[in-house]
Amino acid sequence: MKVLKALLFVALTITIGNNSYAQTVDEIIDLYYEVTGGKDAWNKIEGIKYIGKVNQGGMEIPLEMVQTKSGESYTKASVQGMSFMQGVYDGETLWNTNFMTMKPEKVTSEDLENHKLNLNDFPDALINYKVNEYTAELVGTETFDGTDAYKIKLVKEPVTIDGEKVDDVEFYYFEVDSGALIGSQKEMVSGPMAGAISETKFSDYEEVEGLYFPMTMTQGVKDGQSQSIIIESVEINPSYDKAMLMFPTEEPAEEDKK
Repeated sequence: MKVLKALLFVALTITIGNNSYAQTVDEIIDLYYEVTGGKDAWNKIEGIKYIGKVNQGGMEIPLEMVQTKSGESYTKASVQGMSFMQGVYDGETLWNTNFMTMKPEKVTSEDLENHKLNLNDFPDALINYKVNEYTAELVGTETFDGTDAYKIKLVKEPVTIDGEKVDDVEFYYFEVDSGALIGSQKEMVSGPMAGAISETKFSDYEEVEGLYFPMTMTQGVKDGQSQSIIIESVEINPSYDKAMLMFPTEEPAEEDKK
């Protein structure tokens, strides 16, 4: 991350000039994208593939994640010869592997509609927030993971939870000294963890084709358990087997074939 920090420091010096300059929310966001490759370059990307691994219970699990501007996506984890698919979307159907039955399951219609609200958030929700009619607010500065950071509140379109509209709010943390995005937080609004704060930490930025990506993402619950995803490679505008996105159809039982 040293190279990124050096670039960010130079940009901050040119933009700010002195420490008394008051940053605005757009200046913080624009500076981050400028030094990580430029908004134009980020907006030209059609897709991203991440290859990495996560350590869970002492077991190293390989991961493959694909996100695209068209909305197609999947995360594939491989454990002892078995594949688990999560967040698989082909443009119409959203499905996951049920970890108990090891069978594919479509999400509820409500979850599908909430997912569709995020389809215009590629490569992330901040870069074109005005176009998407979101609102961003500089809350102030806070300490995040031991570092002074600008805290930005992003409010998106409301999601629907159990038939009720709920605000979709996420907080982003940009390191004051360098301008780097170092974390995000979001309240979980459904499921057994509803009310808890999910937290992601970003670090170890590296350059890929002129763009900078965090190669370590630590995900978990604020002040609770977390696990780190180590990114080994990033491919921009990747090729991938679109057949993987299709919801699997069960083979008929032998007696049904007769």
